[in-house]
Amino acid sequence: MSKLRIDIVSDVVCPWCVIGYKRLEAAMQMHPDVEFDLHWHPFELNPAMPHTGQNLREHLQEKYQTTDEASQMARQSLMETGKQLGFDFNFFDDMKIYNTRKAHQLVMWQPMKVANWNLPWPCLMPTSLKG
Repeated sequence: MSKLRIDIVSDVVCPWCVIGYKRLEAAMQMHPDVEFDLHWHPFELNPAMPHTGQNLREHLQEKYQTTDEASQMARQSLMETGKQLGFDFNFFDDMKIYNTRKAHQLVMWQPMKVANWNLPWPCLMPTSLKG
C-alpha cells in the first residue's frame, strides 16, 4: 500500500475549506490502495478580528466591498455546493464571525490523524453552530 502525506492549511470557519476537504475526502475514497496521512495546519483568515466578533454580512461587505445581493448569492452558492457534497451550511441573517485563534488551539489539542479524530473535522465545527 502506498502512503501519501497531505498537509491541509485551513481556518476553522472557512466554508471554502469545508468544500475543499469534502472533495478531498471523495477523492481519497476513490483510492483505497493509498494510506492518506493528513496533517492540519492553522491559518487565521481574520487574525485582527476582535474577540467580540462582527456580523458576518457586514464583515464580508467591508472586506470584499460586496453588496447585500452579491453576499446572498455567494451564500446560496456555498449552501448548494455544500449540500451536493453532503454538508449543510447553517447560515442565518444575524450570524457573527469571531476571531478563531482559540478554536485553532482546540484543534491543536486533538490528534492530527483523521483515524484518531474525536471531534468533528475542524472546519465543520463553527459552520454548523447557531447562536
